[in-house]
Amino acid sequence: QIYSLVETAKLNGQEPYTWLRHVLERLPHAASVEDYEALLPWNCSPEMPR
Repeated sequence: QIYSLVETAKLNGQEPYTWLRHVLERLPHAASVEDYEALLPWNCSPEMPR
């Protein structure tokens, strides 16, 4: 399953380690569907972290 996340990040122009770190740091604070959707690789800018 982690491979799927890494490859999806790559397909969306993300550096996988940076994107996963960004997500794992923010995931505990997500409180709404919008918060979770903002963490998806196609909703993040490649210049992360934001």
